[in-house]
Amino acid sequence: MAKTDYIVSKALDRQTLNAEEALTLYRESSLSGLMMTAGILREQHVPGRKVGWITDRNVNITNICFSHCKFCNFCRKANDPGAYITGIDEYRVKITELFERGGNQLLLQGGMHPALGLSFYTDLFKSLKKEFPLLKLHALGPPEVVHLAKLEKRDYSFILKKLVDAGLDSLPGAGAEILVDRVRKIVSPAKAGSREWLDVMKEAHKMNLPTSATMMYGHIETMEERIEHLLRLRDLQQEKPGGHYGFITFIPWPFQDEGTVLAMKHKVFNRTGLNDYIRLIAISRIVLNNITNIQSSILTTGKKAALITLHSGANDLGSVMIEENVVSAAGSSTMYDARQLKAIIKEAGYIPYQRNQKYEAVE
Repeated sequence: MAKTDYIVSKALDRQTLNAEEALTLYRESSLSGLMMTAGILREQHVPGRKVGWITDRNVNITNICFSHCKFCNFCRKANDPGAYITGIDEYRVKITELFERGGNQLLLQGGMHPALGLSFYTDLFKSLKKEFPLLKLHALGPPEVVHLAKLEKRDYSFILKKLVDAGLDSLPGAGAEILVDRVRKIVSPAKAGSREWLDVMKEAHKMNLPTSATMMYGHIETMEERIEHLLRLRDLQQEKPGGHYGFITFIPWPFQDEGTVLAMKHKVFNRTGLNDYIRLIAISRIVLNNITNIQSSILTTGKKAALITLHSGANDLGSVMIEENVVSAAGSSTMYDARQLKAIIKEAGYIPYQRNQKYEAVE
């Protein structure tokens, strides 16, 4: 039996692959072989023909951020032209439109403003929930929690509990990039380190706060570091208390390089293509044997990738994103409405269903 055949057999038994086995499979398996293995595992994790999507809106709290990550064109300094903090009247208009278009979730993120403390966010969440009781807040992320913990001189658990009490419904996996500090020190040196990111998620899992996990790849990371990222997510998921949500889904997307400091100053460009994305989706399904859902990022990769990745381990196409400002600032321009997403899912041979953040079907 070839080495890759043994590893595939182990993976299909839902056994845990070690780093060497995962890397061997990632490097040496044919694309079709990886796709087939991931497709079988997708059926084990999510039986049937249903593929999910959600309607939400990504509203940025502020574009003022101290981090200035080298892949981000969105952030500004406080005195820069165009710097803003979103006002309550703007939220009112945006949320009303969200409900009119069949969604009820706000993906609420933004820059890590150096002067906005915990009370700003708790007051905002309470105000939004008071005016829109049915609104779901999928908000902030581990880097923001780390930032607030440092500002308030409190631990992550305290910050998360205050945010949940104020109306936080789930925590996005934003700011993960690559969970290896060699990479983070180059692309986002001012942002939370990999251990801090994971520690925030560990506290969220203890509280049974639903979370997601992400990866931004295709810049300076190695194949080994991509695998390390996956293993760190899988290991943390293994630690979550029984019956708790943990990571509900994993979403990788490629680095968008247009106009970024990484591209313009450091000559680091998006070095990925369609086959690379398919392989990453497939190996993610294979390695992450304890995370149920794998989302294909149609926003950053487009229709062709979506069609193929649904046969390569993915079971979700993400969002009818009414508004998105961050990755679009670096060159992504693929936006789809509900009709288009459902048509793509049907074209791939699956049955579309609208879901919430917990991957529960909604009308």
